[in-house]
Amino acid sequence: MTAHPLPGFTVGAPLLAALASTEPSPEGTALVRGVRWSKRLVLLRGVLDAAPGGESAEHWALLEEAERRDPAAVRDVLHYPSTGVWAEETLRRLHARRGPAPDLGHLGALAVAAALRAGLEFKATLRPAQGRLALPTLGILRPARPGPQVLTERSWDPEDPAVLALHTLPGGHAALDDLDPYRASAAAPVRPARRLTPRGHKRWDTQWAGALTLLERYDTVRAGEAAALLRSIVPLAGGSRSTGATLPAAPGSVLARGQAPPALAATLVHEVQHGKLAALGDLLALHTADRTPCYWAPWRADPRPLEGLLHGTYAHLALAGYWQRAALYGARGAWAQHARCRAQVAAVLPVLRAAPQLTRVGRQFIEAMADAERAMDEPAPPGDQYLTARRAVARERRAWYEAHPELAVSAPG
Repeated sequence: MTAHPLPGFTVGAPLLAALASTEPSPEGTALVRGVRWSKRLVLLRGVLDAAPGGESAEHWALLEEAERRDPAAVRDVLHYPSTGVWAEETLRRLHARRGPAPDLGHLGALAVAAALRAGLEFKATLRPAQGRLALPTLGILRPARPGPQVLTERSWDPEDPAVLALHTLPGGHAALDDLDPYRASAAAPVRPARRLTPRGHKRWDTQWAGALTLLERYDTVRAGEAAALLRSIVPLAGGSRSTGATLPAAPGSVLARGQAPPALAATLVHEVQHGKLAALGDLLALHTADRTPCYWAPWRADPRPLEGLLHGTYAHLALAGYWQRAALYGARGAWAQHARCRAQVAAVLPVLRAAPQLTRVGRQFIEAMADAERAMDEPAPPGDQYLTARRAVARERRAWYEAHPELAVSAPG
């Protein structure tokens, strides 16, 4: 971990254009994963530097010992999405003059999870929170008695009734995380669901397997990208309006509502783009705009800041490409979905191109997005579906500005 230098990153014009197109590439995926890992190491180093010594230093030493035994296992624990939420929150609390105390004990939970995954012989003392010990990538341990718990390599047994193991979704690496206390930040605009029942897990298994099947059928490359970049799915609480969300603090995770496989597949395509663009934004400044919400976005009722507009356009550009491929495969209703998404993107791209806050590299990025949108001319939807969608989006834009006259005065485009 700390012994390894952070890698440097170079984003040349071809890679920037490939990323802007939203089309997956091995180089793009490697860049996103590398940026995420580097940012995570910086966060963890910041926590360790700001934390008092003693117990935190002991936990870090256990992490380093586990890494010497099994680097891949330790990387998975430290790179797990919830670890990012904990690290950011802990760093804020360590530097705050007032407010809740930082949860430094969770560093011990990371160390124990890493040691268990690496097959180490160890002994560590952890203090349960609300009667539970959360071990990232593994699940929850419910001790039989209160107070500090001494854990060893024999403390985790999936057959033990005291253990709640994290549910692994079918088909690979992704976990359905309804256990980790840091699976979503307290400040997130959406709420994660509480622990699901076995029936809930089974329903998610069915929806997930169906969504992956559709992704692999319609867009094999995007299916591979989702598999490479997603580590956990966090079910959204009942009643949530959102179909999906991505938290910058938890790269590699998507908060999603249970939904039919076709809708879930589209949600995954959409949310993966947010994660990619967030990683690129950690590396390159695409604009200098503030968070003032002043832009119309055809997929939202509320005004959006430039950053939000860029993210939404990027995600819908990917959806337009995905639905075009699904339509060519023969998926019912896919041409209409493609036409709608493309019309929305086409309506917003001139606004993005006109934004004075774009940096030089930001302008290159938007131009490459526009190139990708124009490349969708062939094959076009049958009939006048695209023209009809463009007219519908134009009507919606006029109605939105009538409802927001204070923004219409300075509206670009």
